[in-house]
Amino acid sequence: MRLLMGYLAGVLFGLGLILSGMADPAKVLNFLDVFGAWDPSLAFVMGGASVTAFIGFRLARRRERPVLMPAFDLPTRGDIDPQLLTGAAIFGVGWGIGGFCPGPAWTALPLAAPGTVVFVPAMLIGIVLGHRLKTVQGAFQR
Repeated sequence: MRLLMGYLAGVLFGLGLILSGMADPAKVLNFLDVFGAWDPSLAFVMGGASVTAFIGFRLARRRERPVLMPAFDLPTRGDIDPQLLTGAAIFGVGWGIGGFCPGPAWTALPLAAPGTVVFVPAMLIGIVLGHRLKTVQGAFQR
């Protein structure tokens, strides 16, 4: 049941990304181009997502446990460290260059959206390199 609900949530999320335009890199890049052909419509998408997440987290915290899991797996750290700032910067640069976030990139891949064939493999390489770098750094810190 958990697998089915995860699949359905993913399909719903993907459809939302497609319908909102988040899977269209041109729309995302136009949103980021505030001095050119600026398209503010994605601000409403992000605002709606923020409100939905805010309400969802508030409702989830009232529950003793999730419906399909034994316990919640919520973040416990609240500090800002160099890894977080570096990751946010890399994410922002990648978003600005490619016009994709990781989720919408996966959604746009089967749609053959321009750039996904380059972006998704580059993203995967970055993930693997980042993981290896973190592993190497951890070995030197011991």
